[in-house]
Amino acid sequence: MSARPSVSVIICAYTQKRWDDVNLAISSALDQADTTDVIVVIDHEPELMVRVRQQWPEITVLPNSSRQGLSGARNTGVAASSAQLVAFLDDDATAQPGWLGRMVDVFADPRVVAVGGSAQPRWPAGIAPQTLPVELLWVVGCTYRGQPTERSEVRNVIGCSMAFRRDELNTIGGFNLNTGRVGTIPLGAEETEVCIRLRQADSSRRIIFEPTSRVSHRVTPDRLTWRYLRRRSFFEGISKAALSHSLGASDALSSERSYSTRVLPRGALREIIQGRPLGAAAIGLSLLAASCGYLYGLTRGARLSSAPSV
Repeated sequence: MSARPSVSVIICAYTQKRWDDVNLAISSALDQADTTDVIVVIDHEPELMVRVRQQWPEITVLPNSSRQGLSGARNTGVAASSAQLVAFLDDDATAQPGWLGRMVDVFADPRVVAVGGSAQPRWPAGIAPQTLPVELLWVVGCTYRGQPTERSEVRNVIGCSMAFRRDELNTIGGFNLNTGRVGTIPLGAEETEVCIRLRQADSSRRIIFEPTSRVSHRVTPDRLTWRYLRRRSFFEGISKAALSHSLGASDALSSERSYSTRVLPRGALREIIQGRPLGAAAIGLSLLAASCGYLYGLTRGARLSSAPSV
């Protein structure tokens, strides 16, 4: 029986406002039986770096050595790792027992280069709001209706819970600094972009979703507003326009076509039938905002650095 691969768990953090969440994330990563080491990358917040180093002297804590943003922070963590696999856990996510092991199991197939887990929302009041039906849980970084319910091959993994073969990730240059979240600006698609590039470099590679690998992802009250839904959806549209520009619309929109033409309409109809008009309105708003963002991105040449403040 072959030995289990070594795994670095990388957690990127950028604000002291998530101090309690960061500590929960680190603790849950250390509790995983397959964790070789934990690397925390602080995204241009020196005081937070000092606090984390004092609280967790046994782990590696580094400043983002690249441009500010999640992609640069992730690349910094990968560069600091010598493990065979690198797993990423969001700073506001808590890994459940077996989270890492279930992803590592999938890498027994040598063709697999990336594995993603599922994320369940941890709501502020413990109850899901009507304004975020299950089809829209991606807005708060969680598993949503439309994703597989069993282990399956997918186009891309979800950002808050994912793992890659480190060497293969390095061969494509890691995460693109021109995509992804910067602070509170709700851009996205950095994990989509890197997964597409991995497959474009070698079509035999497999990217797998393993829903039994679970994290709990905290949702803050500010992400339950109509304004956040509109902004997040709009910037998601811009991000997908950037991917279409750089990688081709066929790959960039392969999952979104079915989602927008089948999953969302069915969800809106269900919300109406079950007497939840706010849910149907939220689906309509998200689809409209994402479409507007996509068109905006196309007309601006998909330059994310020039994205508006909305």
